[in-house]
Amino acid sequence: MPFLDRDEAGQRLAKALHPYRRQRPIVLALPRGGVTVAAPVARELGAPLDLLIVRKIGVPDQPELAMGAVVDGAEPITVRNDDVIRMLGISEEQFVAVRDRELAEIERRRGVYMANRPFPQIVGRTVIVVDDGIATGATMKAALQALRMRKPGQLILAVPVAPRDTLDELRPLADAVVCIELEMALGAIGAHYVVFDQVSDAEVVGALRAVRQEAPT
Repeated sequence: MPFLDRDEAGQRLAKALHPYRRQRPIVLALPRGGVTVAAPVARELGAPLDLLIVRKIGVPDQPELAMGAVVDGAEPITVRNDDVIRMLGISEEQFVAVRDRELAEIERRRGVYMANRPFPQIVGRTVIVVDDGIATGATMKAALQALRMRKPGQLILAVPVAPRDTLDELRPLADAVVCIELEMALGAIGAHYVVFDQVSDAEVVGALRAVRQEAPT
């Protein structure tokens, strides 16, 4: 059955994640769609909600082809796709130039969404990473790899819907995976929602503010 909308998907995901409440987790959402799914999760778990902003580092003349990714944090972490870099002969100068542009975009977005609040400390914490769905898994892979470098106590991947084979590739990067609907082939994430409107910046800010007023810091 499709989800009515992201809020309903988040409520169902929250019930599945309830056993983690006693671990006092922190919930990290991938904006923008992941935020409105993560908000009910954070409320159910009595957990703080923050963002995990991931930006693809695209090949200079083929921006859709990822040669890496950069992940938000007090010290942002860069994940490199060395096979693509080597195959296309990308120089270090080219890589750094694109990476720095994406870092600037991360800073801009954190300023818009979080009023430049610092990235939370996650060392030793149970961290639950939430998005509204997974297609190829490339963004989530970079997110999990970067978070693991920050030494969380436990790293949980939680999504309403994802293809089975993609989740199987991501499982080794997390301590646990929670997914409501496993699909053989996902296609478009929006096909699994009745309402899948684009989430606005204002909605992201509002969801974060509402949870922050209710949850511990």
